[in-house]
Amino acid sequence: MKGAVALLDAAAIVTVLCHVNPDADTLGSGLALGLALERRGAAVQVAFGAPAHIPDSMRSLPGGHLVTPAAQVRRDADLVVTVDCGTAGRLGVLRDRLDTAPCSLVIDHHLSNTRFGTHNLIDPESEATAMVLANLFDTWGVDIDAELAHCLYAGLVTDTGSFRWGRPETHVLAERLLATGIDGTSITRTLLDTHPFGWLLMLSSVLATATLDREAVQGRGLVYAFVRRADSADLGPEEVESVIDIVRTTAEAEVAAVFKEVAPQEWTVSLRAKTSVDVSAVATALGGGGHRFAAGYTAHGDTDRIVAALRGVLG
Repeated sequence: MKGAVALLDAAAIVTVLCHVNPDADTLGSGLALGLALERRGAAVQVAFGAPAHIPDSMRSLPGGHLVTPAAQVRRDADLVVTVDCGTAGRLGVLRDRLDTAPCSLVIDHHLSNTRFGTHNLIDPESEATAMVLANLFDTWGVDIDAELAHCLYAGLVTDTGSFRWGRPETHVLAERLLATGIDGTSITRTLLDTHPFGWLLMLSSVLATATLDREAVQGRGLVYAFVRRADSADLGPEEVESVIDIVRTTAEAEVAAVFKEVAPQEWTVSLRAKTSVDVSAVATALGGGGHRFAAGYTAHGDTDRIVAALRGVLG
């Protein structure tokens, strides 16, 4: 923490990079850090490689004025900071900004993080990168006011599944953030419980593809579904990502998977486990990574091939 603080204090021009298709943990953490740096006089840009705009559900996060289109992200920063990125590849088209900066700081909570920065602040025990940022702010002497709390709470509530999992420290931090006066109910509703009508139509198509393989995972069960591009053509990535949280509720399956088509024969895959399978190890074996109970990777091939590959690793 002290080393990270020294890097941040020494930098006058800072680029904060979130992962592509940002969720509330990467963008909330990035904006919180950007605001803290801006208040200390640094020139700050916050960016992500794709899509072109902030997802609708996150437009109310404070610090949006710092978000910079990918094509306009500077190449002369003193320091590049990545937040919630397990690998450099998660930066998409902005990955090359790491090469032009004299120093890079990786702030993350993924156990599978490849430590691709010149400096790395990784806490796999934290349920969200927002928790790592809160601890960093305390070490740095940054006051967590309502604006920063809003950003951090967004990451905390989403990465803990509305606090369905997490250590006691997670709830302590949530209480501290709420005490700043932020409206936790409104933040959660906007992020997790608000979707366009087209989301319902997508679900009807996607859930019709759901398949339960009771023999997979040594008899503990695998449930999976497919989101094809035609199903999600008019929807944002946050709507597509939400499907896994519905599929994972299947009582007969220990592991859930959602295959999301991004190009012909190319899929991003979300994995979830309930109690006994480390899906981060499964994802790593297939070229991805993540957490014990939530992970992902990219697959190539037709539906039979990508399911067979997952089945082969799960056993």
